[in-house]
Amino acid sequence: MSTYLPTIKQLQYLVALHEAGHFGRAADASFVSQSTLSAGIRELESLLGVTLVERSRRVVRFTPLGNQVVAKAHRLLREAEELSELVQAAGQPLSGELRMSVIPTIAPFLLPRMLPRLRKERPQLKLFLREETSDHAIESLHHGRADCVLLALPFATGEVAKATICDDELYVAFPKNDPRDPPAEIPPTMIDEARLMLLEDGHCLKEHALAACNRPELRASATMIGTSLHTLVQMVDNGLGLTMLPKMAIDAGILHETNVVARPLKGAKTSREIALVWRANSPREEEFRMLAEELCAG
Repeated sequence: MSTYLPTIKQLQYLVALHEAGHFGRAADASFVSQSTLSAGIRELESLLGVTLVERSRRVVRFTPLGNQVVAKAHRLLREAEELSELVQAAGQPLSGELRMSVIPTIAPFLLPRMLPRLRKERPQLKLFLREETSDHAIESLHHGRADCVLLALPFATGEVAKATICDDELYVAFPKNDPRDPPAEIPPTMIDEARLMLLEDGHCLKEHALAACNRPELRASATMIGTSLHTLVQMVDNGLGLTMLPKMAIDAGILHETNVVARPLKGAKTSREIALVWRANSPREEEFRMLAEELCAG
């Protein structure tokens, strides 16, 4: 048995390099110099007596064993994070650092309403926010870069616990002068697939919108070009088509000073579930449930 064990810092450097694929970017993400990160990984390789990373001027390539070590390092780092969380949870709840990832179709609409009150009522809480698409946010959660994620369900999250914040209804947005004069509630059959514009891949709202319509032909025909809900609204405002928006965005004023109107989508499953999720069996579960209650109150 080896007398010396890898350090947390060495494993963090290795994981950062694997995620960045570049020594300079990995060093920036780790807030150290490139030489420090490189030396740390070489020390790890020397300690283990193996080569984990094949280096060249242009390419960083992990060996098969290196990839296995990275997978194990992720688990070890997550355990170390949970050890720290266990100690923190024993102190004052909702205090200290908390890293939360939020998806782009929630962040600009919920956070401005919630953050001022949270800062006032929880002055000891240092909340670090990161806006990410759903797949990247869940990856950050399971790799320990995020403590919890605020996102919309259903979505493939893996093994997590959750607390529901609210249900967020979907609306169809179209120009005010639309010649079809849509009714107060719009059935999916009225949606013209040739005019429908949705967010690009990576945004779960696209999947929620398509599932709510329950029209398979929309998946093949919809023009998925929007990088944000604000971009889609501007496209609709300029007569390029129609789109689907969550009520949360409409309530936050996304249609203000536009010639776009929105009406609810008619159907049985025409809303998304806004939820806070965290790793299953996290020692900070009580804190996350308290945070979810704070978000509900907002």
